[in-house]
Amino acid sequence: MSRISVRGFAVASATAVTAVGSVVGVASGSVAQSNDDAEATAAGTTLLADIPMGEQAQVQTASLTQQADVQAIAADASAKKDAEAAARKAAAETAVAKQEKAKKAAAEAKQREAEKEAASRDAKRESTSFAVQSSYSTSQIQAMARQMVPGGQFQCFSNIVNHESSWNYQAVNASSGAYGLFQALPAGKYASAGADWRTNPATQIKWGLSYMDNRYGSPCEAWSFWQANHWY
Repeated sequence: MSRISVRGFAVASATAVTAVGSVVGVASGSVAQSNDDAEATAAGTTLLADIPMGEQAQVQTASLTQQADVQAIAADASAKKDAEAAARKAAAETAVAKQEKAKKAAAEAKQREAEKEAASRDAKRESTSFAVQSSYSTSQIQAMARQMVPGGQFQCFSNIVNHESSWNYQAVNASSGAYGLFQALPAGKYASAGADWRTNPATQIKWGLSYMDNRYGSPCEAWSFWQANHWY
């Protein structure tokens, strides 16, 4: 029987053998070559027939293992590259989000400061512009407050006063001694806004507005705190 030459197979002799390709030789229906031609074709080429059957299986197994190792290394490199790209993208998105958050916080702080300054100017201007009366109705006190508190903050301001004193500038807490529109404790705190704090709602309003601005930033922020804690 003529030996079958193997073309396209690269076989390593000592350490590793790789078998890839196809067997080209004598097949059914092909033109037969003489033994001499077959020997000439096979010259310098390792023949598959020269390798025992058991070793042929080893050659093929080694080839497949080697190919699998190469593919695994390539897959690992690709996965690492993708992970690095994803990490860079996530870091960039985080940085942008932090910048946007910082800008928003700065803008809000600037707005609060502007409102605080406006409220302070209004309080200084308006608190001494009301005629002194022996008594004041709720509607009169609210009218004072509307002139002293910035328009966008008035409803929050009013909510707190409603809960604290129902707009009674002479309200007294029997157990604690808290006094006035804002139930200041001790009552003498109002004196920082004027000596007539016991009888003048405008003085109490001036003090209450200043307290909310200084402690919380604005009446609306004070109201948010009140809603969460039921005190301010």
